[in-house]
Amino acid sequence: MTSTDVSKDAEGSGPSGYAAARLRLLTEEARSGPPRRAALAELTDEWLTGLFAAGAGGLRGVSLVAVGGYGRGELSPRSDLDLLLLHDGGDSKAVAALADRIWYPVWDLGLALDHSVRTPAEARRTAGEDLKVQLGLLDARHIAGDLGLTAGLRTSVLADWRNQAPKRLPELQELSAERAERQGELQYLLEPDLKEARGGLRDATILRAVAASWLADAPREGLDGARRRLLDVRDALHLTTGRATDRLSLQEQDQVAAELGLLDADTLLRQVYESARVISYASDVTWREVGRVLRARAVRPRLRAMLGGGAKPTAERSPLAEGVVEQDGEVVLARAARPERDPVLPLRAAAAAAQAGLPLSLHAVRRMAANVRPLPTPWPAEAREQLVTLLGSGRPTVEVWEALEAEGLITHFLPDWERVRCRPQRNAVHIWTVDRHLIETAVRASEFTRRVHRPDLLLVAALLHDIGKGWPGDHSVAGEIIVKDVAARIGFDRDDVTVLSTLVRHHLLLVETATRRDLEDPATVRSVAEAVGSQGTLELLHALTEADALATGPAAWSSWRGSLVADLVKRVGAVLAGDDPAEPEAAAPTAEQERLAIEAIATGSPVLALRAQTEPPAEEQAPGDPEPLGVELLIAVPDQPGVLPAVAGVLAMHRLTVRTAELSALDLPDGVEGAVLLLNWRVAAEYGSLPQAARLRADLVRALDGSLDIAGRLAERDAAYPRRRGVVAPPPRVTVHPAASRLATVIEVRAQDAPGLLFRIGRALEDASVRVRSAHVSTLGANAVDAFYVTGPEGAPLPGEEAAAVARKLEETLRG
Repeated sequence: MTSTDVSKDAEGSGPSGYAAARLRLLTEEARSGPPRRAALAELTDEWLTGLFAAGAGGLRGVSLVAVGGYGRGELSPRSDLDLLLLHDGGDSKAVAALADRIWYPVWDLGLALDHSVRTPAEARRTAGEDLKVQLGLLDARHIAGDLGLTAGLRTSVLADWRNQAPKRLPELQELSAERAERQGELQYLLEPDLKEARGGLRDATILRAVAASWLADAPREGLDGARRRLLDVRDALHLTTGRATDRLSLQEQDQVAAELGLLDADTLLRQVYESARVISYASDVTWREVGRVLRARAVRPRLRAMLGGGAKPTAERSPLAEGVVEQDGEVVLARAARPERDPVLPLRAAAAAAQAGLPLSLHAVRRMAANVRPLPTPWPAEAREQLVTLLGSGRPTVEVWEALEAEGLITHFLPDWERVRCRPQRNAVHIWTVDRHLIETAVRASEFTRRVHRPDLLLVAALLHDIGKGWPGDHSVAGEIIVKDVAARIGFDRDDVTVLSTLVRHHLLLVETATRRDLEDPATVRSVAEAVGSQGTLELLHALTEADALATGPAAWSSWRGSLVADLVKRVGAVLAGDDPAEPEAAAPTAEQERLAIEAIATGSPVLALRAQTEPPAEEQAPGDPEPLGVELLIAVPDQPGVLPAVAGVLAMHRLTVRTAELSALDLPDGVEGAVLLLNWRVAAEYGSLPQAARLRADLVRALDGSLDIAGRLAERDAAYPRRRGVVAPPPRVTVHPAASRLATVIEVRAQDAPGLLFRIGRALEDASVRVRSAHVSTLGANAVDAFYVTGPEGAPLPGEEAAAVARKLEETLRG
């Protein structure tokens, strides 16, 4: 059934008839995508034509024009109707009355309407002042009335656009860059705006406008398909939400995927990212071409004058590498280059471009992709060296890599790349897709190549450390297997393959151990040393750890994490050098600790002190460090039950984040009777300034004597904040690590971070009659990963069955 048939079936041409026909069209399962959008536009045209005819009477010199997306015939279910009532300046009252006869029925149906009433001269003048209006008029399409009036406007607007393009296109490029800065890149966002983010529908429309200027044209391959897929996703989003929205929120993604017949939300996002990548790359190429043309236009008159107006200037070509030259600010192939005979040429050209900080020309990349030959296995040394050079070129590597990927050259050289390409990471800590994160890690690692003895191994490990995320199971284990094959294929010898596979297998080892384990425990240090195996591998792993964290996002690295990792590396290095870590001995209390303990015994209540944490050296601080070191909190309290949950609860009430926590019984000086617990914690304010020590102490006294209802206070605060719909967090998981320490049982808790989480854990452990010796608290985005070193009442590790029972009970408590 065509849209014409649908409209004839409707109850006449009035609003109710159009509404019924529209509803039937949108609920037809057999029609979706471009056919449905075109049919909806045709149906709407017929309805508006009827409204125009009924209101115009004998009025002449007036036409109804669709502009913008409606002008292109692309109506999504909840799209605005962009309409222009064009008139020749005649009877203004009659034109105004006609406008009311059209606009009010649209509003009565609840449809969004972007409308204007203008003469051709007014429309041209407004377009000259407002780029958005001009872009909309480039897609102007006649609906009803005086066809000549519409055609004249279209001709004039296109002529104006082409004449003004040298001035307007740089303005449009600047506005696009500002929008991209605000909205982000569609190909990496977990909740993207399908229209406004970079690589979205707005950019696809802009590429049409650039082509209409006749100054430059976008690469066409794949562009129409990418735009169509984004429009299909927006249609499904409108249908599932019932709203005119372009933002693909997390809570809508499963429904949108189902509407499109896709497997799941990840498949949906991957399609969105792939489409955005095509549009973004086309935009980059197009804007480069616009810049080249405008520069040439500015220079050509002067060159012709210098050459006497006769000879045509020849573009200068500067050699960069064998078969590779620079021309007009781009890297192109030399005239003598033969990609069909030179399988290393794509890597050589890419390395030369990245080293020179120049883009690869579209023509060069496509020519190489069309003629690429497989490399022998293992790769020749030159191919491996060119790959390493490309990876070590810093920030320019990203643009060059994207050019290779756009034409399929990356998966030609590294077939395993296909599984991580455009793969989303549903973790608030990660700001990139898996593949872009890998490139970002290589970029970061290039800054550390002077720190390591084998920069080539560091760069390749950076590129491949998460390659296992394309496979089920632990990505580090899967990655180790993949990297053994890839490293051997690209020509590394057996020893280097072993080092690379170790780096990939253990790329999370240092940061996880440093932030979740007791570094004073010899078992901790020995286990890391056994996994790493050598000083050289440890050096590489240290650099890889930092590069990986910096490339993940702002929440993944800080001076605090850096200092902990450096401390661990120092200890492990000593073990690898032959030193045996001594069993920790109870440190003698400091004068301050003794003073606090004596005062706690004397007063029978807790006493505390806040002390600013010393900043690390500047070279150890992370750039733009988002995580301040905080302060050291010392608490001495007479030994009694409930200390851990009480302190954790009070800190949560005061919005203090706990970084580390140590609890120990303090040996008092001779003559002082009593037992004192000493808590040495490091804390930082979530925001604002730290509370006064006196307020903390007062609340702690009340918490310990039972007069302060911490659980109730935290629940009230939580209830005061509106809950946002989103992805349901996975349930908490509690595990026992029996070999992590000889001195205590290590219980690890992974849960959704929330105010009072440490208070709930502490209360559960207290109920289980275990002592917490130390706690190592780590928060990554919305996920808390906390490790607790616990013992029985006598100070010994828990027996296996008892430890498992404590873990089960703690998990049940957190799930409840």
